Amino acid sequence: MSKMRAVQIPRAGGPLEIVERAIPEPGPGFVRMKVQACGICHSDTVTKDGLFPGIQYPRVPGHEVIGVVDAVAPNVPPRWKPGQRVGVGWNGGYCGYCDNCRRGDFFVCQTSTDITGVTRDGGYAEYMLAPTSALALVPDDLKSVEAAPLMCAGVTTFNCLRNTGARPGDLVAVVGIGGLGHLAVQYAAKMGCKVAAIARGKDEEPLARQLGAHYHIDNKTQDPAAELQKLGGAKVILATVTASEAMKQVLGGLGPHGKLMIVGAVPSLEVNALQLLLNNQSVDGWYSGTSIDSQDTLNFSVLSGVRSMNECYPLDRVAEAYDQMLSGKARFRVVLDMGK
Repeated sequence: MSKMRAVQIPRAGGPLEIVERAIPEPGPGFVRMKVQACGICHSDTVTKDGLFPGIQYPRVPGHEVIGVVDAVAPNVPPRWKPGQRVGVGWNGGYCGYCDNCRRGDFFVCQTSTDITGVTRDGGYAEYMLAPTSALALVPDDLKSVEAAPLMCAGVTTFNCLRNTGARPGDLVAVVGIGGLGHLAVQYAAKMGCKVAAIARGKDEEPLARQLGAHYHIDNKTQDPAAELQKLGGAKVILATVTASEAMKQVLGGLGPHGKLMIVGAVPSLEVNALQLLLNNQSVDGWYSGTSIDSQDTLNFSVLSGVRSMNECYPLDRVAEAYDQMLSGKARFRVVLDMGK
């Protein structure tokens, strides 16, 4: 029986173990991918630390996966063939028919509990299985290590922005220009919005400008809400940080009918309810997307020139790569490159 290397977590809170496993065979509705690259995302802590109910261990994490289809089950739709380069995100396995999926209520739908790298094995391995409902075709102009982070960080920010109602010329503010934020700034600028990048320190301005921001606001020395109001008030503020205080600090920068969109996970957030009421403003959360959203993200990224900035590691340095991500020392995204 042919073997592969995989990285598994033996139990909740357990270490990342490099093991040898049998190469799996795809069952009904599945394809097998030879993995080329897999992003290491902070959401992988869900699997590493057992934060989602019902995870069965040992489990292979990884939900930002790019690879080549090398085997298909007999009943797989004919559009999926060996040799295609495909991507799989964290939200695979949705039927797409019921209103829950259309609203984005993924955890309500029974089929949505099939989650890459959480309830089934993911991309920290040389091969993995994926349901066809999770697949997105990868454009030829995107390298695999470039495309991998777009399957979570990319689709989260792109899909969020395009569903806010922001139009070309509207002011969009992005709080934080790290792993999520550096993509959000690029997407907002390429969508034709005026972009204000909010980050700590004057030394962040050159990067913000490079990414396409029209304005840089230093929330270390400036009041970001006041600065946004000087610009007319933001139609959308996209909060990519994981600090509720930073979100609270910018809320007053919304314009009439403005939205604060939360994509950075925070346990709670204090808001000025009267401000929201009087200005018809709102605070919303956004959670990734389905495979068609991933496909749109990849296509838009190619057309517009949006690229993820990555630190790449080989599979045998996975523990170092994971620690780099978790420590916050990684400036942008961390990717396992199976070709290294």
